[in-house]
Amino acid sequence: MTGRERDFGPGASIALTMASALLWGVAHLAVDRRKTGLALMTAHVLMFAAVLTMLTAFSANLLSLAVRPAWLTALTVVLVLVALAWSGVIIWSFLLVRPDRSHSVGRLLTTTLAVALCALVLAPTAYATRLVYLSRDVVTTIFPTNTAPIVAQDPWNGAERVNFLLIGADAAPSRPGVRTDSMTVASVDTATGATVLFGLPRNLQRVRLPEGPARDRFPYGFTGEGPETPGLLNEIFQYAEDHAEVVPGVPKGKRGPHLLKRTISDILGIPVSYYAMVDMKGFAEIIDAMGGVRVKIKEPIVYGKYREGLLPAGIRRLSGEEALWYGRSRTDSDDYVRMGRQKCLLNAVAKQADPGTVLNRFERLADATKRAISTDIPQDLLPALIDLSQKVKATKIKSLSFVPPLISTAYPDWSLIRHKVSQALSERPPSRSATVPHGPSRPAPQQTDSPVNLDATCT
Repeated sequence: MTGRERDFGPGASIALTMASALLWGVAHLAVDRRKTGLALMTAHVLMFAAVLTMLTAFSANLLSLAVRPAWLTALTVVLVLVALAWSGVIIWSFLLVRPDRSHSVGRLLTTTLAVALCALVLAPTAYATRLVYLSRDVVTTIFPTNTAPIVAQDPWNGAERVNFLLIGADAAPSRPGVRTDSMTVASVDTATGATVLFGLPRNLQRVRLPEGPARDRFPYGFTGEGPETPGLLNEIFQYAEDHAEVVPGVPKGKRGPHLLKRTISDILGIPVSYYAMVDMKGFAEIIDAMGGVRVKIKEPIVYGKYREGLLPAGIRRLSGEEALWYGRSRTDSDDYVRMGRQKCLLNAVAKQADPGTVLNRFERLADATKRAISTDIPQDLLPALIDLSQKVKATKIKSLSFVPPLISTAYPDWSLIRHKVSQALSERPPSRSATVPHGPSRPAPQQTDSPVNLDATCT
């Protein structure tokens, strides 16, 4: 039945079966099937050579490949085919060299070994395939498909800097909708990765909306609608979602980010190309999936509506709920202290999400990430974004927050904000006369304010 030309004892059968799992074709050579054995050996060596070549040649681009859905699909197919082929060779080799029926114990041992070797191949492959599937699911769920082609040679369309609006969104039972309580624009140099973070407080008032129906409705700055919306910057997102007429032609779910991006672009005087929004409750789930996050708490933080909790000072590992209060609490502090803690929290999570943590907890992290993050960054831009993020890691991130005393939140000096942004992004401060008044303002206290190292505020 098997075409064997000689019998093998249990020891030889076990050795040949195991050797064939490590190098295809050994068992075939042992039964004088030389052509088949050499062909299997060649295929096995070529397969390993191809894998090593890819790992060597594309080592710098592996992260970029990991966010390409088509590549992930192809990888899944390849993994499955290789695992099936490997298992098939193990079974074939076993059938060629298994002991005859007179060696019942040896036959059982060899059979058990063959099954174990197949499991040893299939189990990690199944796990890897699962990770690849989850990665593809995360990419296709969070990131939209492209509406315009992206040129690989110049994904940023010649722009010297690209600006991302990073939003921390929160909801509470006592108020309707979502409030964007954390708003930061990351301005990144596309050549060097040099990054400046511009923080905008949630309670900026009299915000001038972009030209069009929104400004027609609020010609003297956003004032909200009714007692639930006193007219702060963090209300614009939800207002746009609730009032389609201020952003005509934009579908529900995209109205808020569309108007907020244009509004903040107008405030800072720089084009905001993309946004990424993190739901704070979902962010807490991400932290729990990571096993917590370590932060340095400078002073005790009271949390809970009725002061039922306290985060003591010191280096602490916070759970998701504790981290949520760390970034949310304003008890015995204010919005501006909270803004600083939110940046520190994001920084800590980014640093502590090492590859080992991500792999060990990948499924929980993927599930939490899908619920927590929304963005308009297109899928085809992800490889370029990964490359850009590597450049950002190699530079010092600077931060500038437009908070008192630099800026009055009740009567913001829009011209000063634009001047400070231009100053932070250029080597030579531009002429003050080059800025354009942005709306009604009250003179803010004069203060020299240069960007500071983000990490310095978190230590």
